[in-house]
Amino acid sequence: MNPMQSFRSLSGDLRRVPETPVSSPDVIIIGSGMAGLVSALLIDEAWRVLIVTKKGRADSNTNFAQGGLAAAVGAEDCPSVHLVDTLRVGAGLCHSDVVRGVVEDGPAMVRRLQEWGVRFSVQPDGGFDLGKEGGHTRRRIVHALDRTGEEIERALLAKVRGKPNVQVIENALALDILTEPSPAGFPRVCGMEILMEEPDQDVRTLVRARAVVLATGGAGHVYQFTSNPAIATGDGVAMGFRCGASVSNLEFIQFHPTTFYSRGGNSFLISEAVRGEGGKLVLPDGSPFMHRYDSRAELAPRDIVARAVDQEMKAAGLECVYLDVTGIEADFARGRFPAICQKCLDAGIDFTSTPIPVVPAAHYICGGVTTDIRGATDVVGLFACGEVACTGLHGANRLASNSLLEAVVFATRVAESVSDLCATSPSRALPPPETVAAYRRTDEACGSAATLRTQIQECMWHDVGIVRSDRSISQATAMLEARVGQIRQLIDEAPGREVMEVRNIVDTARLIAGAAQWRKESRGLHFNTDYPRRGGARWRRDSRIVPPGL
Repeated sequence: MNPMQSFRSLSGDLRRVPETPVSSPDVIIIGSGMAGLVSALLIDEAWRVLIVTKKGRADSNTNFAQGGLAAAVGAEDCPSVHLVDTLRVGAGLCHSDVVRGVVEDGPAMVRRLQEWGVRFSVQPDGGFDLGKEGGHTRRRIVHALDRTGEEIERALLAKVRGKPNVQVIENALALDILTEPSPAGFPRVCGMEILMEEPDQDVRTLVRARAVVLATGGAGHVYQFTSNPAIATGDGVAMGFRCGASVSNLEFIQFHPTTFYSRGGNSFLISEAVRGEGGKLVLPDGSPFMHRYDSRAELAPRDIVARAVDQEMKAAGLECVYLDVTGIEADFARGRFPAICQKCLDAGIDFTSTPIPVVPAAHYICGGVTTDIRGATDVVGLFACGEVACTGLHGANRLASNSLLEAVVFATRVAESVSDLCATSPSRALPPPETVAAYRRTDEACGSAATLRTQIQECMWHDVGIVRSDRSISQATAMLEARVGQIRQLIDEAPGREVMEVRNIVDTARLIAGAAQWRKESRGLHFNTDYPRRGGARWRRDSRIVPPGL
């Protein structure tokens, strides 16, 4: 199935290319979140690893993760129950073999993170202080208060600093994966083109490698409202597709039901764990509404909660609804959620006495670059792990806090796969990095890119958002196609970072719209008003988009 036969890459000629401080690596990892750092730590030290990250090394979706990591480590829990919960929330599209392997590996992954210095919250008796979130039937969320991602990132970065075979390049945008024909005729990775940011210019650098690992995270900034950091622009999905890798299940975009609402745009995530501890969603008059949509109320899966919030807002013309935490004992709430408490106070709200204004926002992509159970893609030497990958774990809807678990499990597998590939591939000298002529950034190009970005984000929010229709998806497709020529012209005139990010945003947006157009049913996170019910066995399969010509 390929609903995107007319898809054309916006890349152009990226092989024009002075000396650079980047060492010649065997492996390039794009992204410094949990998936990228775990991969780097576990790849055999015989191989040189280069981590390329867009901003500071701690800027990632991992660092923004508040809730925690789901693993069956409690006395009343076991992997088989975790498996059942994941399959139920995944709405019939989870790959059961993948789910089984991931949940069974969960407890060992938690122990490994502890050994690496991650300080999870514990009870006075030393046992984990386990949280509960929507879709889970047990308390199994291992956390570090409401700063779990930040704590994991801190520990992993400290470990990476001690690895002599790992180099980290910050403020660098991966542009495109370079390939060459393999002996079997399939495309094989041979390097990357990277845009290095300097004070007043962008410098393109060509770096050869034996393997590339996509660990770029998500694509929240394809949408107008998102809980993601600014770096989440769909780079990995777009790059992977352009170089020949298929993508799957991109129609399943998870919108987090509760992000802080601010007219000034200073939004931040309010963890699902707040609802797990008793927070209630209410209307401006204080009346609860989730019981009208699902018997599990606030602890229903995120797709149900997000659609309920969206419907209530539209029905009453509301700018937001409210998350009422005042029923939770005040000292416990402050101690359990110190970061959220402080952010709310900074915004003028004491959540122990005043409900928090919240709205849904794009949060997580359940699909991505298609991989097998070892993290390999369709392109020889290209691997993917973390949010950028579609492994089959999440199906049509992600069970809360399964993402960090998936990241560490598949990063471990990718590290093994990469080490094996480097050890068994024919020995060949890799040429040193080459640099491309520098491009000066211009206000005009940045302004044009910003305008195009806003137009695409607004279109995706309204037409391919929480609720869609055949008509709205078709409108979005037409709008996105109309922007391709404008972006290609900008690339020819001023191929700086802002422009290249917009290229990735529109490429990813077109793939999301194409997948949504193909699925003629409502399942999990994909809700089409023209097909409000699940479509039965015929649609119990992944939406896979294969690059043209492959």
